[in-house]
Amino acid sequence: MTASPVAQARALAKAGRIDEAAAIVIALLKEQFGLDAIGMKINSDIYSLNSMNGTFEAGGAPLFFKFHQEENEGAMSGEYYRAKLLADAGLPVDLPLHASTEAGKQILVYHRRTEPRFADVLRKLDVAPDAGAEVDAGVAEDRLNARLMAVYAHTWHPITPEQSAAEPIHRLFHERLVTPGEPGRLGGRFASFYLDQVFQLPGLEIDWRDLKGLTFVVNGLRYDRTLGQLFDEAFIRLRPDRLADAGGLTAHGDAHNANIWYSGEPGRPNLAMFDPAFAGSHVPALLAEVKTTFHNVFAHPLWLYEPGEAAKRYWAEVRREGDTIRIEHNWLGSRVRHSLLHSKQDRVWQPLLTLLSQRGLLPADWRRVVKLALFLCPTLVMNLRAGAESGSHNPISSAIGLATAVSMGAEPDQPDTLSAMLDEVTPPGSRPRH
Repeated sequence: MTASPVAQARALAKAGRIDEAAAIVIALLKEQFGLDAIGMKINSDIYSLNSMNGTFEAGGAPLFFKFHQEENEGAMSGEYYRAKLLADAGLPVDLPLHASTEAGKQILVYHRRTEPRFADVLRKLDVAPDAGAEVDAGVAEDRLNARLMAVYAHTWHPITPEQSAAEPIHRLFHERLVTPGEPGRLGGRFASFYLDQVFQLPGLEIDWRDLKGLTFVVNGLRYDRTLGQLFDEAFIRLRPDRLADAGGLTAHGDAHNANIWYSGEPGRPNLAMFDPAFAGSHVPALLAEVKTTFHNVFAHPLWLYEPGEAAKRYWAEVRREGDTIRIEHNWLGSRVRHSLLHSKQDRVWQPLLTLLSQRGLLPADWRRVVKLALFLCPTLVMNLRAGAESGSHNPISSAIGLATAVSMGAEPDQPDTLSAMLDEVTPPGSRPRH
């Protein structure tokens, strides 16, 4: 089957054939919107792991395009890029000038903005902390989180399994575990990334058959579930029709900071979302903030998006001891990332879980749902194996990535950053963490 235009463009850009990729995008803009694009520039963007963006001019106006491309896009159902429903709900969202929702040709066109993305602002603060800039970033994050929670509280409602299953957000989670035509079997990106593959880690080469059953001990913390158990558990519990139990709400679903504009005067910063490829009005409540929590906090500094740079700044040591794999590393979240986590904790997670508890729709295993979804963020957004064709990881960043992934999904024998946060937001009377 011939690849779609967006799939072709992304593959060509990834292969370094930029002019050919640009030609496909130019033709697509003409076909979908009648735009005569000139000066097309495809951006080299470390955050575009499953998407592509760039700039051009048409009719004398400076414009910006972006699209998100997934496997099996031809079989995807539902609308794409529902920016208006977010704006109508009261969320700060940059509305596109043009939007194509045709599968394989989905693309957004915006006025070109001169403001930085929030991801770029925070990346600078990761490597060169600046107290004043961090305060402004924190103010912006707090203001956005307050608006998010206000919208969540206003739009939350019971949903049916069918409504949950129809939401596009599942393409970021469960659908990446499924091979088209084989819905009852764990496959998809899990199979292509990890199954029967060999992992090159610092001081250790190991294949998946052995790795999947090992107990992880990371910097002295022992985790209670193996990689194999986590994938199996996620495949069952995160099935789209099973996530209606906490109700639904209107959400962007993929508002990581590379999809956020940062603007405003010093002391009065504002954030605005764009690229709502997975937005919806029945988004399962426990999934709404998972992508932002992981990608804005635990993916940084560097290790997920800039593994080569991470290998220069950090070290990792790995050894196997019987049924245990021990990983020691010196990667730590930066000060600004911890501030983002605290803001998300206090202004979104805690009030959201409290709301669900008060309405009697907080599942007893809500913590497992959140942690399993967090686990799928690093493992399925790109291949964590060092040297894999579909990824860019090296042994050090792979070790940090696997350790981080397990810390997202499994419970430690002593509190780590994530488990401490979840302990803080647990409503009174909810089930203990294990």
